[in-house]
Amino acid sequence: MEIGRAIIIYKAGSKISYEWAERCNQELEALGTKVLIGSSGANDNPYPVFLESMHQGIDFALVLGGDGSTLGAARYLSPLGVPILAVNTGGHLGFLTQSFQQFEDTASVWQRLLNNQFAIEKRMMLQAQVVSAQNDSQSVRQINTIFLCLNEMCIKSASSDRMITAVLELEIDGEVVDQIHGDGLIISTPTGSTSYSLAASGSILHPGIEAIAITPICPLSLSSRAIILPPRLRVGVWNLAEDDLTIKLWTDGVLAASVLPGQRVDIWMANCQAQFIVLREDYSFYRALREKLLWHGTRINYQNKFR
Repeated sequence: MEIGRAIIIYKAGSKISYEWAERCNQELEALGTKVLIGSSGANDNPYPVFLESMHQGIDFALVLGGDGSTLGAARYLSPLGVPILAVNTGGHLGFLTQSFQQFEDTASVWQRLLNNQFAIEKRMMLQAQVVSAQNDSQSVRQINTIFLCLNEMCIKSASSDRMITAVLELEIDGEVVDQIHGDGLIISTPTGSTSYSLAASGSILHPGIEAIAITPICPLSLSSRAIILPPRLRVGVWNLAEDDLTIKLWTDGVLAASVLPGQRVDIWMANCQAQFIVLREDYSFYRALREKLLWHGTRINYQNKFR
């Protein structure tokens, strides 16, 4: 891998992330790498400046933080094919990040990148677009740009003064499947199946497969259930409530657009993939589940004598 041009993103407000970012910046510049560094958070978005400044392309991105910082990097950098080295410095679960201990010898990390001693793991993404029906109700027009996500698209209310029941119609490849009365709908990737979708009782999917998971959020009907779809299908979600102006489209937990009555959100597999640099040679998705979700005996630990 060439490391002539790199960006470093650290978690805003995290002292440890900032300190590691400064250390890595100095080490990379000593190797002749042109580096841009910036913070990422709720009120910090360094990517427009990064992408405008580095006209000749970015060789790799170093993300120091947690899953939230990594998701933001994936949304901006995946369309450009930029590989991401994500390190957990101040995050919580850290499903998408390398362990902090794996990264402590930073000098050897840069040598491994230069010597191609790493793997690239590709993750499926979703994209969404909000459309609005024309007066004849037979055609639609685009009213928003395309939004990307690595974890999930979520359609739910954003009211600040009351709990509003969303009334949504779910279509799959143009065929009506269900009408959901509840808190909303989550349309996730396999990567996102261990995030918001899991909290809403959705299924866990291995990130090595390509699929679309649809999970209702607190539906007011026992018949509304989670469903797993092939990746090439197109999901449509209508806002059926005539007077509900609070329904929003969220991408990886970030507000993307309003979904007004009579508008539809189209969601389908993105034409780009997130690319993650993997340094750990013995990485296991199942180990990550055991460690992050505490599956391996939180109360009573039995030893398997038959293995």
